[in-house]
Amino acid sequence: MQKSSQLLDPLFTTGRMHDIFSDRSRLQAMLDFEATLARAEASLGVIPSKAAGAIAAQCRAELFDAEALARATAAAGNLAIPLVKELTARVAQNDKEAAGFVHWGATSQDVIDTGLVLQLRAALDATEAEVGALADSLARLAETHKRTPLAGRTLLQQALPVTFGLKVAGWLSAIERHRARLREIRPRALALQFGGAAGTLAALENRGMDVAAALSKALNLALPELPWHTQRDRVAEVATTFGLLTGTLGKIGRDIALLMQTEVGEVFEPAGADRGGSTTMPHKRNPVGSVVAQAAAQRVPALVSTMLAAMVQEHERAAGGWHAEWETLPEICRLSAGALAHIREIVNGLEIDPARMRANLDASHGLIYAEAITMVLAKHIGRAPAYQVIEKACRRALDEKRPLREVVAQDPQVKPYLPATELDRLFDPSNYFGSAVQLVERVLAQRSKPR
Repeated sequence: MQKSSQLLDPLFTTGRMHDIFSDRSRLQAMLDFEATLARAEASLGVIPSKAAGAIAAQCRAELFDAEALARATAAAGNLAIPLVKELTARVAQNDKEAAGFVHWGATSQDVIDTGLVLQLRAALDATEAEVGALADSLARLAETHKRTPLAGRTLLQQALPVTFGLKVAGWLSAIERHRARLREIRPRALALQFGGAAGTLAALENRGMDVAAALSKALNLALPELPWHTQRDRVAEVATTFGLLTGTLGKIGRDIALLMQTEVGEVFEPAGADRGGSTTMPHKRNPVGSVVAQAAAQRVPALVSTMLAAMVQEHERAAGGWHAEWETLPEICRLSAGALAHIREIVNGLEIDPARMRANLDASHGLIYAEAITMVLAKHIGRAPAYQVIEKACRRALDEKRPLREVVAQDPQVKPYLPATELDRLFDPSNYFGSAVQLVERVLAQRSKPR
């Protein structure tokens, strides 16, 4: 039973992440667990060596009828039950003795959770690679535009001059933190689940820990201190990490969409045939990739909250919480991947208009430099009096629709202290970047440090 949409998947996720969490991949990951379990047990003499080969030979997803398994799952309550039953029957067709050793000592949650972990490893690999590529692109953009003047905006209003490179460096800094998080969670998240019926491995008598160690080594997964059937912090951490990443991608998308507004027009998503158009308005150039990233950032938090709520589970096996994870976590990964792919494509082809950025800086007729003038004037008459003088000058400039420079140049409380040459300096945005350039360079330098 495939929940994805052939019509919408190309918009909201990537082919790679779709494949990782497809029905076939889910089945194969679970079958990989069963095959590896049999081999590990055979290597320790827990089951006959011949049985391992017979079991592994049938652990191929293409041999199973996914629709039949789906129907059986609805009655059984989880996918592992009909899958193990079908696997056992297939092995029995060739080796009845070997069939008796399928799933030896394991429980349904072992195969489902470890299968999920194998899928998550692929998802983390793909995401880390994409995040790294995005970080590289952002770094190049920040370096190129670290001195490009841009109006900084607070509460959607022009505030002070900044640089476009500083804005990009803010995106980059967050992406680098997510990159670190993705690496840091791997030892905790990529852990074997193997505990048997109640987490004691009792069915394996005194060989339980030996089998667990061999199984974790063969699957290249961490061997946890004990099974984590109802301790769900591992998968919840993956969910929150992807949720944080998606939030930043949504923030980048929001910034770009705002900068693309007709009245702003400072940057644009890459142009292309049939990209960002309208069914009725030929002139439209919509921020389509940015919109998808924002949509993901709105959808994912609720899914993350489901994962957090599902952590509260009963005793040694959950009655609903575990089941709530099965579709939720893959959907988080899929949406995050889609947002990441869109933002990476946008950044790689972002069209930037420095001339429009400078024109927008001038749109306030100098009001954006009010703080700069206030701070210099304050050295002569004190901060509070200087603030009052420039505040009145700003109101006068607005009321009389005159440039602020003209108004302050004629103000008797300003003129003695700020000659024309000083006003020329103060009304140049490059002289009021503060530490913007150094901050960009600091972010870029941090990337080059060993990790």
